[in-house]
Parts: sequence; C-alpha cells; structure tokens
Amino acid sequence: MINWSNIKTILLDMDGTLLDLNFDNYFWQHHVPLRYAQKHAMELDAAKDILVPLFRKIEGTMDWYCVDHWTRELGMDIELLKQEVDHLIAVHPHVIDFLVGAKSVGKRVVLVTNAHGKSLRLKMKRTELGKHFDEIICAHDFGLPKEDVNFWDKLQVREPFEKSATLLVDDSLAVLRSAKEYGIAYLLAVNNPDTKQPSRNVQEFDAVNHFRDLLPIL
Repeated sequence: MINWSNIKTILLDMDGTLLDLNFDNYFWQHHVPLRYAQKHAMELDAAKDILVPLFRKIEGTMDWYCVDHWTRELGMDIELLKQEVDHLIAVHPHVIDFLVGAKSVGKRVVLVTNAHGKSLRLKMKRTELGKHFDEIICAHDFGLPKEDVNFWDKLQVREPFEKSATLLVDDSLAVLRSAKEYGIAYLLAVNNPDTKQPSRNVQEFDAVNHFRDLLPIL
C-alpha cells in the first residue's frame, strides 16, 4: 500500500487510531448520560433523549471536541468525569512497536489530534505515548478541526511537511477526505477504531486492521 522509501513524515491521529475509541464512545454514550440523569433526577433514557441531539448538532466542529464547551453546556465538570473512567483509556495493539520502528528508520512522527488539550493531557499521562512523537499538534490551537481543509494550511506553518512525502493515518473518513482534498499523498484508514465494536469494511481508502500490518514494511 505504501512506498516507505518515499515517506518522510507520518501524521497520526489519536482517538480511534492509536488509542481504542471504546473510551470515548463509552464516555459520551454511557457515562455522561448517566451522570446527567443523576444530576437532574431523571431516567437514563430521558437523559439520552436530551443529550444525543445536542451532540449530533455540532459533531465534527471544534465545540464538539471541546471539554470546556461541554462543561458549560451541560453544567458538569467534563474533565473530572473523564478521570472517573480513565482506566478505559487503552493503546491499540502494536502501536508502540510501530512508533519505535518508524523513528528507527528516520521518519518524523507527529501526533495530530482534534482532542481538547485537557483530554490530550489525560491520555498522554495515562498511556505515556508522548515520548514517541517528534511533535504533538492540538487542533484547538488552530481553531479549526482536521475536517476543515484549511486546517492543513495552519499545520504547514507550525509543522512544515511535503504533501508528496507524508502519510496520514486516521480513523475518521471525514478527516481523510479533507487531507485528500489538501493533497496529502498517502492516506490510511483504520478498520477497527473501537475494539468493542465490529470492524468496519472501509472501501474509500486503504485501511489497516492493526498496526502490525505495517510493521514488516518498516
């Protein structure tokens, strides 16, 4: 799928790509509704009926990813709620082997995430993945999510890369489409971002089931 000799920079998403998306899905689909129901003395299903439309309304925007936004919107300390279930934060299999291997053959490895800074810090503390990156980029610093094609121009200023020599691995098809429109040459999707859910069958982009699929190439 990839001519590794042509790759200079590897851009890696975090949630669903390097980390199991089960944490985020569980948090927003179960834990937040549970705490919201308790706060307002209502049934769990009633809480979900209120929250799900709020989530869907701004999905894919900066506010959707913003811990501070949801703290204000819901009147709950989202950062603290994440800490209540942070034992669910998990690194996908073979990710560390891949990161070490990529660095060992001279690739520049950059984490590029839409996650809010508070979520990013929690996950880096829990996983200790931070030491494996040459740079960590938080989309909130730019005010644009990766789904917006203009994000990549802002990234170029902060972290210059050659479009023709860059690989992006991301579980979001919307982000991959944005990167494709921008001209990033090598794009990989992830078939199984949430290990508690069935694997997807991504047709639009080349995709990997596990990072071990890339190890022999490295």
